[in-house]
Amino acid sequence: MAKAVSRQPGHRGRGILYATVGSMFWGFSGAAAQFAFGDLHLNPLWLVGVRLFGAGILLLGWFAVEKPHAVFTLWRSPRRALLLVVFAILGMIPSQLTYFMAIQYGNAATATVLQFTGPLFIVVYLCLAQHELPRRIDVIAIALAVVGTVLVVTHGHLTGLALAPLAVIWGLAAGVSQASYTLLPRTLLAEFDARVVVGWAMLVGSVLFWPTLIQTGLPALPPRGWLTILFIVLVGTMFAYLLYLKSLNDIDATTTGMLSAFEPLTATIATVVLLGTRIGLAEIIGGVLILGTVFLQAMPLRRQARKLRQ
Repeated sequence: MAKAVSRQPGHRGRGILYATVGSMFWGFSGAAAQFAFGDLHLNPLWLVGVRLFGAGILLLGWFAVEKPHAVFTLWRSPRRALLLVVFAILGMIPSQLTYFMAIQYGNAATATVLQFTGPLFIVVYLCLAQHELPRRIDVIAIALAVVGTVLVVTHGHLTGLALAPLAVIWGLAAGVSQASYTLLPRTLLAEFDARVVVGWAMLVGSVLFWPTLIQTGLPALPPRGWLTILFIVLVGTMFAYLLYLKSLNDIDATTTGMLSAFEPLTATIATVVLLGTRIGLAEIIGGVLILGTVFLQAMPLRRQARKLRQ
């Protein structure tokens, strides 16, 4: 079983701040990736490989500073090692690659919003796996997500797609992969520190991109290009994940999940203000509907948490 997190009273505001800033860092990293693909003409496969390798090393290094003898514990069990490799290949790689590909063919705002359809795919999977009908609130959430997705990809003109078909395909694939990224490591996360699980998964996942990294080599970039890559790896991955973990010490995961809505909000504002991306009213409404499903899914959990506290 996962260890219960002891939360110190009076630190809820700090936890909310950590979760909000962490989500904003993720949102800014999406805008930075859009800049990297559009202005710097970087290969998405190269950038995914660099992000996975760099962030994986940083997360494992961070954990090794605290518990240097526990970094390799996970690999001592063949079953756990196999689970990690499966998570890396079927969860980590798809979640990173589909998101960046959706940004390349579309933009960071729509890619991030479409990625938030992930919880709905989780609901569908759990209903099928457990042979249960969805709850009424799940049906409402799915309906909102479908309507929101249609508005985002058509910009309100229902006769055709406003986005490139590949942007829609990769965006929805990002939602599916986000679901697999969430479901696959549950067993490992119940036994090991999240930094170890995610760090090793990133490092293992980066291996598949090594041929691209070797073949491409170091691109000729201006200083702002290297700063963009450093921002994506350090701030948009390492620090964002650090703040997410820190927030769980002070607030529950449900609240953190709701505050993650700042990620698409930040990505949208950053791409509009800094990169000149145009966002219409239909896309805004669609995004709000999709993000609203996060809050709907959280409502039963919050009511249950209140009953347990009473």
